[in-house]
Amino acid sequence: MNLFHQEPKVVRQMIREGKITSPTSGMCAGYAQGNLVVLPKEFAYDFLLFTQRNPKPCPVLEVSDVGSREFSITAKGSDIARDIPKYRVYRDGVMQGEYEDVSSFWRDDLVSFLLGCSFSFEAPMIEEGIEVRHITENCNVLMYITNIPCRPAGIFSGPVVVSMRPIPHEKVVKAVTVTERMPQVHGTPIHIGDPEYIGIRDIHHPDFGDPVTIKEGEIPVFWACGVTPQAVVMNVKPPFVITHAPGHMFITDMKNSQL
Repeated sequence: MNLFHQEPKVVRQMIREGKITSPTSGMCAGYAQGNLVVLPKEFAYDFLLFTQRNPKPCPVLEVSDVGSREFSITAKGSDIARDIPKYRVYRDGVMQGEYEDVSSFWRDDLVSFLLGCSFSFEAPMIEEGIEVRHITENCNVLMYITNIPCRPAGIFSGPVVVSMRPIPHEKVVKAVTVTERMPQVHGTPIHIGDPEYIGIRDIHHPDFGDPVTIKEGEIPVFWACGVTPQAVVMNVKPPFVITHAPGHMFITDMKNSQL
């Protein structure tokens, strides 16, 4: 089944039934996708403050009610614990495992944050004639931990994570123009060119995701990434956090045009 033009509610149901377990890039074109961070209420204010101070990697699309498993504004009828293809569970900053369903981990004191995702601007890039290589090669987007520090807030601090797409040099300006129209899904790139300048030693070995072909005449372009909270969690080691697995997003009913 071609999921590029499928409705989000249909795809979320397929994910809930275990029929889709792959990264969600290229699914439900035109609809916003989001990164997930779920943590106990006692840390929710600190994390909300962290997102406010770091809007580029952590643009907030929605915050759930305490204990709720639904993003009622962006995806009415959704189930936060089952509507993502793959989750990660962290305890004391260490990933305990990846799961297709985190219902068994759910608690009444949990607060869920939905953060904007760069997958949302990939369809507009493709419409403008810019190839998105990881979609072409049917793999996960490349992501790297950088030497760029986030602004700390409460208990939270750590490095910015970026996603990368190789862009032909003559289309870089167009890529910037397309993405600057969508600040709630990371907006403009935060770095263009030399990866070592932002602490990336080997561009062919990402910290998350899969390597892709970088062709002659292409420039690596880096956008702030919603996996940043996972690097922060590994840095500050809160007792319990649930996130999406990198590249496996929550697909909302919100049109990208609304962003």
